[in-house]
Amino acid sequence: MSYSYFQSEELTKAQGRLSLYQSSVSGELERFSHLTYVLARDPFVIETAKGRGTDQLNARIRDFAARAGLDAIYLIDLDGLTIAASNAQDTSSFIGQNYAFRPYFQDALSGKQGRFYAIGATTGLPGYFMADAVYDTTGEMLGVLAIKINISGLEDNWVSSGERVFLANKDGVVLLASDPSWRYRVLSPLTAERRQEIVEARQFSGQDLAPLDWSLLADQRARIGSSEHLHLVADDLPHGWQLHFFASDDQARTRAWLVTAIAMILAAVALILFQIQRARRVDAELRRSEREEAELRQANERLATEITERLTAERRLKRTQNELESASRLAALGRLAASVSHELGQPIAAMRNHLVAAEIGGGGGNKLTADIGGLVDRMEGITRQLKFFASSDAEAFKELDLREAIQMSLELVAPNVQQIGAEVALDLPPQPVPIRGIRLRVEQVMTNLVRNALDASEDRTPPRLIMRAGITGADAWVEIEDNGHGIGSATLEDLKEPFVTTRESGRGMGLGLAISASIVKDHDGEMTARNVDPEGAVFRVTFPHAAFEEGQV
Repeated sequence: MSYSYFQSEELTKAQGRLSLYQSSVSGELERFSHLTYVLARDPFVIETAKGRGTDQLNARIRDFAARAGLDAIYLIDLDGLTIAASNAQDTSSFIGQNYAFRPYFQDALSGKQGRFYAIGATTGLPGYFMADAVYDTTGEMLGVLAIKINISGLEDNWVSSGERVFLANKDGVVLLASDPSWRYRVLSPLTAERRQEIVEARQFSGQDLAPLDWSLLADQRARIGSSEHLHLVADDLPHGWQLHFFASDDQARTRAWLVTAIAMILAAVALILFQIQRARRVDAELRRSEREEAELRQANERLATEITERLTAERRLKRTQNELESASRLAALGRLAASVSHELGQPIAAMRNHLVAAEIGGGGGNKLTADIGGLVDRMEGITRQLKFFASSDAEAFKELDLREAIQMSLELVAPNVQQIGAEVALDLPPQPVPIRGIRLRVEQVMTNLVRNALDASEDRTPPRLIMRAGITGADAWVEIEDNGHGIGSATLEDLKEPFVTTRESGRGMGLGLAISASIVKDHDGEMTARNVDPEGAVFRVTFPHAAFEEGQV
């Protein structure tokens, strides 16, 4: 019973992670979906397709491919021959290559947008291909404009996060996987006819498409290789693709054993209490002597000890339940982050592509495109903040100096300091303040707290900010004091909850302190906050002090 409950908790967290990865895959496939349509209508592309020289177009699309992060952009004539390409100057250039056999070229000729994942016939590198037909002003088809996208970054993210994930197409061929040995394996045998179609399209050249060593089990479990895992599948992806996610249930088993042990202890305590009470009644009826009174007092002492142990066990159980509730809220926030990222990812990508196309077609940007670009950057920043709660980075801790983290945070917020004319005072010791941690995460904590302090004091004349650091006993600490409006009657625990903020509407999502608190906890540190007289607040962060090794600065 207890294992089923904890297994459902693990499945809930795994579903949140899977939803995030699903939105990442969809976003990667769709973020350039409008690009071939826009480029196919570019005047330079149309004139080159009519027969004009290719040098100017080669340079133009080479620059665009580099700026957009594409593997290649190339123009194909109606016979399938590549006449212009962004990699025209490379040894593995597409120019002169015939791609009439590719399904994306055939789909574009039929008036549809062609999409296809395959190993490159020229470079031997896998990629996702998109294509649209090129028409002149009379509607006559002149050729096909295609792009190649490298989506292997998804695979790198899976590997770095330590997850077990693979992406399979509708034929059951594994395209991307966190374990390289799974790649280009099939989930079930292919028919002879389908194998022949794959060979004719040269989709997986040089791969034998052998079966993957895996099988589905009962209760949302699967075996892959020699190990069993919880298994979830997301199939709401383009082209009938499926994303398979394998999660460990070790934590669920451990918690189930813990609950069972606690239940046995409680039962034993109840039995002991019953026996003690029975012994007291028998002794009271049979003997009234001093010896029996002394034994009764000893029994009472033992009873008090057992009660204390029981209360301790109940507190541990309550703490475990609170941790489970917190995990459920974080899993729900992970699903919300995945949903928001999925829903905003495609419109933001489309806006970004149209802005780039407008800059290319108009010969450069203007104030309107710059303003819109700033808004797009802000929306992307919001989605990146949300994704933090589903992140599972495993970067190693290293020695770092808190003074350097403070200096870096001040450099990052220098424009904010200059904008409001804030006075910043540093009270840092001359010697290093060393800790062990992840430099970028510690800098993120410093930056979030400094930005909060600047926001809180921007309406003061003048705004003031004091940053102190030092070492006290086994702790290295940082204090950030401002002369703003303080934290009022709110507690730090309230402010650390996601989406809770003391700012007015439109001035933040309330995620900064939640993210900072999570980072500090991961570093075995502690964050506190208090109001100061006559106005302002002080946030203090402590980390375990770690002396630098010999030779480090």
